[in-house]
Amino acid sequence: MSTSTPSQRGIGRGVSTLIPQSATDQAMAALTGLETVPVHVGLLQAATLLLEEAARNTADETTKSAMAKTAAMLRSAM
Repeated sequence: MSTSTPSQRGIGRGVSTLIPQSATDQAMAALTGLETVPVHVGLLQAATLLLEEAARNTADETTKSAMAKTAAMLRSAM
């Protein structure tokens, strides 16, 4: 008779439970991410202004582009 310790039984089980295994579960996870959540417009405005300012002050073109794109998306969401 062999017995396993609690640490041996749990190895590898944690990650697989976080990732949806079936197509239905994956679709439901994606739809959950699209749910509408109320956000105060002032928060969006502040985030947009901070991103635009950071984009102006960064030298890294990839980061600058990502910040500008994100700020534009936030503006269109308002």
